[in-house]
Amino acid sequence: MLKLDFHPAGRHFLQIPGPSPVPDRILRAMSYPTIDHRGPEFGALGLSVMDGIKKVFKTTQPVVIYPASGTGAWEAALTNTLSPGDAVLMYETGHFATLWKKMAESLGLKPEFLGLPGVEGWRRGVQADMIEARLRADTGHAIKAVCVVHNETSTGVTSDIAAVRRAIDAAGHPALFMVDTISGLACADYRHDEWGVDVTVSGSQKGLMLPPGISFNALSQKALEASREAKLPRAFWSWAEIVEMNKEGYWPYTPNTNLLYGLSEALEMILGEGLDNVFARHRRLAAACRAAVTAWGLEIQCVDPAVYSPVLTGVVMQEGVDADAVRKLIYERFDLSLGTGLGKVKGRMFRIGHLGDCNDLALMAALAGCEMGLRLAGVTLRASGVGAAMDYLAQHESAPRLKAVA
Repeated sequence: MLKLDFHPAGRHFLQIPGPSPVPDRILRAMSYPTIDHRGPEFGALGLSVMDGIKKVFKTTQPVVIYPASGTGAWEAALTNTLSPGDAVLMYETGHFATLWKKMAESLGLKPEFLGLPGVEGWRRGVQADMIEARLRADTGHAIKAVCVVHNETSTGVTSDIAAVRRAIDAAGHPALFMVDTISGLACADYRHDEWGVDVTVSGSQKGLMLPPGISFNALSQKALEASREAKLPRAFWSWAEIVEMNKEGYWPYTPNTNLLYGLSEALEMILGEGLDNVFARHRRLAAACRAAVTAWGLEIQCVDPAVYSPVLTGVVMQEGVDADAVRKLIYERFDLSLGTGLGKVKGRMFRIGHLGDCNDLALMAALAGCEMGLRLAGVTLRASGVGAAMDYLAQHESAPRLKAVA
């Protein structure tokens, strides 16, 4: 049988906006021997990771951890809180907001999609005033939940979640507030409790630097109360038994033990660096990436600087240039993976991820590969983006590295 070799010399550059590169420390932690998920050692591990993940969500409330992708956590958020036929207000910011809406439809809910028309809505963040106006018009409180995406991975837009909370409150509406921060968590500032979010959805493969396979629902007391009355069917996703068993560090099913070892290591890395330092590092790398795109003379998918994502940058190609053909060339020549355009922007743009275990040299390598590939593809560039990014990084120092104390 012919064996295909997809491992050329050197390390592959994974610069998609998730799954992000998994640090060696986490890979080593995941290689620990599997233990009894009913034994005392596992109970200690469970309590430790649940305590640490609450710090990342900035919550004191329960965080449910599933052995699933983020899509599973989407479903859990909806099925635990809503009943068949419930109206749900969802805001369109891109491909992943669209997929969450399709899921709501398939579950028997009645989602209403709010947003700016056409591709324009995929270049800006959530317009909180539109949500407020719609909720004010819902005098009978038929809308049971408002669902938005914090960091839209398909476009590179990070919406103002606190503004959406203020809009719901200003309208005096009792709807639950649900947020997808699958790609935002541990990359961009997120405050589950302070921002009054009822269910926050996230996953392991982005800022947490793990492989896919863990997802989360951070809860509020209002969400837990709603779950007692919700009528959508759920069994595996049901919060009640999980939250109860979590009090002792266990789960009512077989958890993904070795991924939890990895999560424990990831939390140690993130909290050791300090959340504020993590967020500052992401903002700095994102700004350097945007400096490169601007120097090339290309458009950034997000057109509102106030909501530029620190997680990824969407690069819009010139008319007549197939972004996927450019990505393919870059992958084949330089072993560099970039994110494809999705949905309405497929073929029009590609995405550069700068999240998780990323530093100056990793970003510069990615930008060099992009620049070489763009030139080989015949794309006219105004100036060197690599040079512009280098200048930005040189002029904006990173947080000082921690030093060992004797």
